[in-house]
Amino acid sequence: MPSHHYIGRFAPSPSGDLHFGSLIAALGSYLQSRSQQGRWLVRIEDIDPPREVPGAADRILRTLEHYKLHWDGSVLYQSHRHDAYRAALDFLRHEHKAYFCTCTRSRIHSLGGLYDGHCRTLGLSSAHAALRLEQTHPVYGFEDELHGWLAADRAMAEEDFIIHRRDGLFAYNLAVVVDDHFQGITEIVRGADLIEPTVRQMALYHQFNWQTPRYLHLPLALNHDGNKLSKQNHAEPIPMSDPRPVLAAALGFLGQSVPEEWADLTTEALLEYAVSHWDMQQIPKNSRLMA
Repeated sequence: MPSHHYIGRFAPSPSGDLHFGSLIAALGSYLQSRSQQGRWLVRIEDIDPPREVPGAADRILRTLEHYKLHWDGSVLYQSHRHDAYRAALDFLRHEHKAYFCTCTRSRIHSLGGLYDGHCRTLGLSSAHAALRLEQTHPVYGFEDELHGWLAADRAMAEEDFIIHRRDGLFAYNLAVVVDDHFQGITEIVRGADLIEPTVRQMALYHQFNWQTPRYLHLPLALNHDGNKLSKQNHAEPIPMSDPRPVLAAALGFLGQSVPEEWADLTTEALLEYAVSHWDMQQIPKNSRLMA
């Protein structure tokens, strides 16, 4: 049933412009929110300056506006949220749920890629150290709104993962949980490439004693080499020309009804049609080549 308490979000990182794959995530989360008569928020996840492209955040917002994907309220920038992240880290340290670690990437790589808890009882200082969550309540799987039960790798679920990096940057898993809770997000609709870290994020919700949102992971758009479209793979930005053919292609990718007369509709009318005909059961579960 439609819920006026539904809050969804789209949270891109400004490491490049929006491409077709990121449009899939934006459109899917937008349609899910609007079909529930809910709010749809936009957050810019700009907490990793070395990976950010100058001007990308503004271009992302302009592209969303051009495609008539209008958000509610103000855009939240993670770069303005450092005090909230520090408060969350302080809480975890005060509750003895986090500890400092000086293990190098090469050491962890030599272990097979998963950390073994080496520094957990050493009582190290913060100097040249990362901060790790002491994983006492691992999450071994979760119910996805599209895929059903998704089991996690047991060793990965039990790993004491980094929540503050040794270079002073806040870890993605910490920031996303703090902000989703702050914004009251009730369901997270995003790409299937983020399935794996979900159980770590859920573990953080449990440590903070916060209510966990629902999750829906959308199929990924792949290029002709079988790799997901991404900024790292130099995916082309979606055009700033007529949005309708790109939106029609995105709707088709998501398994949704596309009106035969879409070319005669305005962009707003096409989106209104998409909202009223949104059918989550028609979303493909498997990632596939873009058309």
